[in-house]
Amino acid sequence: MNLSIAKDQLLAGLQAVQNIVSTRTTLPVLSNVLLRAEQDRLALTATDLDVTISCSVAANVKRPGTTTIPVKKLVSITRELGSGEIEMESDDKNVTSVRSGSSHFRVRGLGAEEFPTLPKFQDDRKVEIPQEKLRTMLKRTSFATSSDESRYVLNGIFFSLREQKLSLIATDGRRLAMAEEEADAGERSQGDFIVPSKAVNELTRLLQEKGQTRILIGENQASFNLIDEQGNATTLITKLIEGNYPNYRQVIPGEPKERVSLSREDLLHALRRAEIMTSEKQNSVKLAFTKNNLAISANAPDLGEAQESLAINYKGADLAVAFNPGYLIDPLNALSNDEVFLELIDELSPGVLKINGPFLYVVMPMRLT
Repeated sequence: MNLSIAKDQLLAGLQAVQNIVSTRTTLPVLSNVLLRAEQDRLALTATDLDVTISCSVAANVKRPGTTTIPVKKLVSITRELGSGEIEMESDDKNVTSVRSGSSHFRVRGLGAEEFPTLPKFQDDRKVEIPQEKLRTMLKRTSFATSSDESRYVLNGIFFSLREQKLSLIATDGRRLAMAEEEADAGERSQGDFIVPSKAVNELTRLLQEKGQTRILIGENQASFNLIDEQGNATTLITKLIEGNYPNYRQVIPGEPKERVSLSREDLLHALRRAEIMTSEKQNSVKLAFTKNNLAISANAPDLGEAQESLAINYKGADLAVAFNPGYLIDPLNALSNDEVFLELIDELSPGVLKINGPFLYVVMPMRLT
């Protein structure tokens, strides 16, 4: 392999793939990035066997070839080199020479044949959705996934495809977030799968404001192919979580007694202030609705108390309900709408947060004190 490449191109490619590489691995090749040079492109691939990320960047390829190099070392070298062209050449012992200006490095790697092979996907189980839409959906749901490994099916986002509609659902058993969008999906693409949190986090980082996402679904893996406006492609392949996701529709409450319109920004800041006066033992804020007023209070005997008052348009019966403040702050942070709606039945029933759009958030109440 022999090529020259602009520093910013090489760095962009490395930054796209390096996050999933573990420094602690029993297989040395998993600490490396696979480099494949051909037809004026350099393809970079990294994997931890659960998640694989591959992307390609422009390069002047003088001799095609493949090799693997320790990714952290190559990132460090590339960052420290001056701007301009970087010359890379690998020999038959997988030692790669990296030159730029007066700097010269020789990095020992491993043969490309030791790198895990990438799975193949059928093109008939395919879904297409704009990158920006998918990124927004992930942002609006990923915070509600569980980190409890004993409930592993909740350690990711549930993707459900039905009749040209993609639904994303996340829950940890105490709250549930759901976002929906129209998607271009063939008949064979209908179905459900669970994408683990690590892949969700990487996908959220890689998605751009413009361009398309092509999702290919396999038996126990899925591929997310991100194509930007210039035609450059980044692909994330992930193993799927096996198991049956709980029936999420059962926890969505029926008709509310009260539907309250609130300023997202005002509610978010009021909750943040009230949260300061909560503790691990007393981790709840009380929302008391009276005519045209919302009183938000927190009281922790060992700390003190906080009180807030918001003027709102409320004509219903007096109603008080308590929630974990973090469970309301998370969705408010993930949304960008000016107006949100809180739907309530009584102090013992789940609250539902909605917007004028395809989003729904269910949160369990806490005992009033």
